[in-house]
Amino acid sequence: MDTPKPWQQDVEHLYLEYNGWLRNWLRKRLSEKADADDLAQDTFLRVMRTHQPLNELRQPLAYLATIANGLLVNRWRRQAVERAYIEALAAQPEAVALSAEDQYLLIETLMEVDALLHGLSPRAREIFLLSQLDGLTYRQIAVQLGLSIDQVQKSMSKAFALCYASQFE
Repeated sequence: MDTPKPWQQDVEHLYLEYNGWLRNWLRKRLSEKADADDLAQDTFLRVMRTHQPLNELRQPLAYLATIANGLLVNRWRRQAVERAYIEALAAQPEAVALSAEDQYLLIETLMEVDALLHGLSPRAREIFLLSQLDGLTYRQIAVQLGLSIDQVQKSMSKAFALCYASQFE
């Protein structure tokens, strides 16, 4: 049998020492105990994937809370996207209904787009959405937001560059 490496021992120690605290911390933020337990496990999985030296942590609770909070935000964002998708589906005629697999793939794609858009500044995100979803021209966006057309073009360039770069990640 292999002897555990020091890093593995650090992860095990962190888990044994703080898993209960983390689950309780998450339970205060979530309505379901099982959801809190799942996110606690996801937090420790994230810790294991980072391979950060854990023996140097000065504030392990803050470290775990930061990771768990990021997972919470991702969860809430995903739930918001799913709710919006379900509402949009409910408004469609039944002939347009998608299979469960297609629905899953569509939600995953929407999550990727959402994550990509959160890489933009709020103003650039608004400009991009006004252009791509609402179909406004750069001039219309500039008037609506009180910007110059040049500012709108620069924001769109950043947004398109981000979209292009995401294709090669």
